[in-house]
Amino acid sequence: MTKHLSLFLATFSLTGALLLACQQPNNNQNNNQTNNTQTTTQTSRPVWLGLVGDTADVQGTTQSGTVLMGGSTDVDAAMRWMLERAGGGDVVIIRASGSTGYNDYLFTLGAKVNSVETLLINSRDLANNPEIERRLRNAEMVFIAGGDQANYVNFWRNTRVHEALNYLANVKKVPIGGTSAGCAILGRLYFPALEGTIDSPEALKNPFDSRIVIGRNDFLAMPFLANTITDMHYDARERLGRHITFLARIIRDTMPSAVIRGIGVDERTAVAINADGKATVFGVGSAIFLWQNGLESVPEECVAGKPLVWNRNNQAVRSYIISGSTQGNGSFDLTNWSAQQSGGRSGFVSVRNGAVFQQ
Repeated sequence: MTKHLSLFLATFSLTGALLLACQQPNNNQNNNQTNNTQTTTQTSRPVWLGLVGDTADVQGTTQSGTVLMGGSTDVDAAMRWMLERAGGGDVVIIRASGSTGYNDYLFTLGAKVNSVETLLINSRDLANNPEIERRLRNAEMVFIAGGDQANYVNFWRNTRVHEALNYLANVKKVPIGGTSAGCAILGRLYFPALEGTIDSPEALKNPFDSRIVIGRNDFLAMPFLANTITDMHYDARERLGRHITFLARIIRDTMPSAVIRGIGVDERTAVAINADGKATVFGVGSAIFLWQNGLESVPEECVAGKPLVWNRNNQAVRSYIISGSTQGNGSFDLTNWSAQQSGGRSGFVSVRNGAVFQQ
């Protein structure tokens, strides 16, 4: 048993649900990541997947921030952006499947932190475990790995983990990010994929397909993401059509009193939102910011079994696209979506008889 694991077991008395697990290779992380060299004992209910760094808790001075990462290879620059805001404290990775690929990767990325550990929270019992909640609340940064967002919703919503994440985002104000499925749950509006995923042609053909279920203000309350739904793997999986359909369904179902918005992120790309609500784009792809072109811009036809129509003189939804860079490119003010944008290009998106048009 390694020195780190021995120290961990000596320092913390975990409850019966906090059991240790063998590490497995993680094929979903950055290609540059390495597996943690610690080994643990195989059990049927893994929770704590390992830690690198100092096991003693420290309290750094953090800066609020949110990272929306589009999936595939992680964006090093965006990860460093988060780590720098962790104030030299403790980083916690949470997931419902996978292993420890993030531990060594983040610990050696170039921004000093006290420790990086991974928790596998794959049941509601574990999500309500007081020790897991304590470890989360002590974190100075949290990152939600990729996987299946339906598991995150089913396992974590309305639990201690849910409460801890909102505490970290809004009271302690630590940087929080997520990639792929982890990105999907960060908007206050979100697609939980509880009935399975859906592609753009299917969504546009029938905006009331049974798979289109939208979570509304009942999970994470991230700063500056009110009335906003995220989507990821954007260009690679051609998700603009389904994203627009999600916006249309939210408007048609609730007729909200505020403009409905979306943020879509390409793979190997990340949107970093600072404490003032300013968004910058890192990586090799682009991010698109979408917002309803005024409360009067409602879909002309959004009914079961018929293609979506949301045209409004070809200006149904406003858009702003920013290409990423290593240093971070562009600026988009999430406190006022209709002003203070730079480094990108503006346009409109409309839908005619189930076909998407951009201009």
